[in-house]
Amino acid sequence: MAMASTSSSSLPIPLSTPSHDPSNKTQKNPLFRISPPPSPSLKTPSIRSRLSKLCQEGQPHVARQLFDTFPRPTTVICNTIIIGFICNNLPLEAILFYSKLKSSSLGTKFDSYTYSSTLKACAETRSLKIGRAIHCHLIRCLSNPSRIVYNSLLNMYSSCLSNVGCLSYLDYSKYDLVHKVFDTMRKRDVVAWNTMVSWYVKTERYVEAIRLFRLVMKMGIKPSPVSFVNVFPAFSSVGDFKNADVLYGMLVKMGSEYVNDLFVVSSVIFMFAELGHIDFARKVFDHCLEKNTEIWNTMIGGYVQNNLLIEGIDLFLKAVETEQTVLDNVTFLSVLTAVSQLQCLDLAQQLHAFVIKNLAVFPLMITNAIIVMYSRCNSVHTSFEVFEKMVERDVVSWNTMISAFVQNGMDDEGLMLVYEMQKQGFAIDSVTVTALLSAASNLRSQEIGKQTYAYLLRHGIQFEGMDGYLIDMYAKCGLIRLSQRIFERSNVNNRDQATWNAMIAGYTQHGLVEEAFVTFRQMLEKNVMPNAVTLATILPACNPVGNIDLGKQLHGVSIRLLLDKNIFVSTSLVDMYSKSGSINYAENVFTNLPDKNSVTYTTMILAYGQHGMGERALSLFHSMKKSGIEPDAITFIAVLSACSHSGLVDEGLQIFESMEKDFKIQPSTPHYCCVTDMLGRVGRVVEAYEFVKQLGEAGNVLEIWGSLLGACRLHEHVELGEVVAKKLLEMEKTGNITGYHVLLSNIYAEEGNWVNVDKVRREMREKGLQKEVGSSWIDIGGSVARFTSKDQDHPHSDKIYEMLTGLAMEMKKSDRSPPINP
Repeated sequence: MAMASTSSSSLPIPLSTPSHDPSNKTQKNPLFRISPPPSPSLKTPSIRSRLSKLCQEGQPHVARQLFDTFPRPTTVICNTIIIGFICNNLPLEAILFYSKLKSSSLGTKFDSYTYSSTLKACAETRSLKIGRAIHCHLIRCLSNPSRIVYNSLLNMYSSCLSNVGCLSYLDYSKYDLVHKVFDTMRKRDVVAWNTMVSWYVKTERYVEAIRLFRLVMKMGIKPSPVSFVNVFPAFSSVGDFKNADVLYGMLVKMGSEYVNDLFVVSSVIFMFAELGHIDFARKVFDHCLEKNTEIWNTMIGGYVQNNLLIEGIDLFLKAVETEQTVLDNVTFLSVLTAVSQLQCLDLAQQLHAFVIKNLAVFPLMITNAIIVMYSRCNSVHTSFEVFEKMVERDVVSWNTMISAFVQNGMDDEGLMLVYEMQKQGFAIDSVTVTALLSAASNLRSQEIGKQTYAYLLRHGIQFEGMDGYLIDMYAKCGLIRLSQRIFERSNVNNRDQATWNAMIAGYTQHGLVEEAFVTFRQMLEKNVMPNAVTLATILPACNPVGNIDLGKQLHGVSIRLLLDKNIFVSTSLVDMYSKSGSINYAENVFTNLPDKNSVTYTTMILAYGQHGMGERALSLFHSMKKSGIEPDAITFIAVLSACSHSGLVDEGLQIFESMEKDFKIQPSTPHYCCVTDMLGRVGRVVEAYEFVKQLGEAGNVLEIWGSLLGACRLHEHVELGEVVAKKLLEMEKTGNITGYHVLLSNIYAEEGNWVNVDKVRREMREKGLQKEVGSSWIDIGGSVARFTSKDQDHPHSDKIYEMLTGLAMEMKKSDRSPPINP
């Protein structure tokens, strides 16, 4: 045990320690006076009994004052005071008392109980430095420490070291003080073995914990109920259900002392729930005859953790019906989480009313959970009402409300609340920063994003996933090269999935297909496993190049990773196959999907529409309704677009009318565009014009009138086209109308009106309007090359233009030059 000798053996007496000397005349108005004992021959047992009684009555300080009247207190009396402080939840007072005794001139000898009790106090206060000093004391004073002392040392070191933030980075072969103390023990009881198993679990060395528990069984040492409680988390953490079940069978054979221990029962339920075998957890729960609050909470929490939300709420209702069950904060937190995930507003309101009725005082954690619940039930205004009524708020309350605003698309309100939060003296932390970065991404605000990043740098704020948020924010704000710089600056070996995903998504959003695939390959080379988000992000990169082979390879990756049935991945696969021209593959993916939602149905309807299969799109739309899945606003855009592309005007108009009538969905600009396009495509241009006019202010949108102008060009309605174009020019300030100038120019060109063509083109030049440059992608040997009109960026552009010039010369020689429009 010499390893502790390097620690200081002296314990300073704090200056704040009050003097208990009865001769101190500076004390004013003492509550009482204790006369000195009439005779030094008082028997120690009677004194100890009196001190113990005072401590048991919750008066350890009175016992301490009585102790100060004794000229030569014995070791037993000293131990009584230390234990009295600990039993009254005053471990720091116990350490201060020990410190004063150690530095006093009383010459009191300490025994095993003194050291074990004081070490327990150190464990409770997580005072590692003081604990090591006491370790030094006992090395010098005890030649042969008892098992009680050793067990207290084990408990002290495991408790104090568990409080160290960098446990996962420690080299246990050098710095495991718990194991070193354990190795010095000549005789070990079950308490010592339990402490070691618990220490291995705390330090995430689960295999070692299981190995040590098996060693205990082989040695014939009878495990205690605590032995099982300590090792259960090791089996759940390594996902070993088979041996966990065997362990539970062993526990049952140990008898009623083990099976009826409520702490053990709760731990078993938690273990099976963590392993995902909720049915086993429920059997253990049902076999428990006397259930306390903790067992109810563990079972309800197990259901919620395994996404069996209805079952969790049902069990909560049974707990309410059981009169003996006392519901606590943990119970309410679990059921609030369940309702949040169900996103059922009616249920949220009922639960809120129940909580108000049953809780006299609302803890902050409960109120914060209620705010989250309402925000996830799309009632952020109710969340804000709850927030405003809070008498007391902590930083979690502010962050919860700010995040609720941002997640519900109310970014400006979230930003205002951040300002108010700072005004009220609360400091911005990593959670606030995350919400700010998300708001900047949603608003596409470079200024807010840069200010937030600057704040991060100035205050040295760092948190897990920070690079991913920054990359995503800059990419969505159009600053893809800044995203790339942050990504390249990060340590390639420390990049997590979120960081890789954010960079791939950024490249894909900006049409940088080759960079997206290069980054994806680098991710695989670094042995970072793609997840559902990765695949849903990279699959759209196959669309611009129409490279179905790449898409099939990614589909194969999703199958190998068991992600092909994931709702996000499958939706992206349907979209990718559809846009690559393989509608049959898209249909197969959709058909084989076990769980479909409105997003998957909408994607497939849109795919049918893009391939001119309007009848199938309509059929699927009706099947969707029959299956009980409510169409949303985007579904109606998809089905209206399908009707438009297939000329199913009457059916499309019926569906448009049913939106508000049957589904209470207010039409918006995209829906109006679809109807306008639908009528215009089949030649009902005047009817389309009347439809747009009757929309009033809602119809004064560039996209709607632009769709009408396209119909005028298609069916050569020149006069109406001029009227529509004039309307578009009046709305010029509301957006970019370059494309509509080009469209009007084409209408005049097709009529042969070159004077007006020249006039429109001249206006474009004067206004500085330029047509967006078109792009082409070509797949050469598995590598994708991108070209734009008059592109000079390609590394082989000189050779390309030389060949094009040569081809043009050959065409002229062959008299096969293409006609040039005047």
